[in-house]
Amino acid sequence: MPIEPKPKGPASYFPSIEKTYGKPIAHWLAVLEDAGPRKHMDYVAHLKSAHQLGHGHANALVAYFLAQK
Repeated sequence: MPIEPKPKGPASYFPSIEKTYGKPIAHWLAVLEDAGPRKHMDYVAHLKSAHQLGHGHANALVAYFLAQK
């Protein structure tokens, strides 16, 4: 059975984010998309204040989201 490589970078936080907040990563990426154009730290602040995510989790989601753009 092949061993899958562990995710690196922001994606390495995804299992913890899904477990902690009970929503799939697709949900959080949709939240960021719906928030409209913002700067990195504005997205982080939005996730922290409106959705009570921790700073590290919010930062990882935003970094991943912006890298996909």
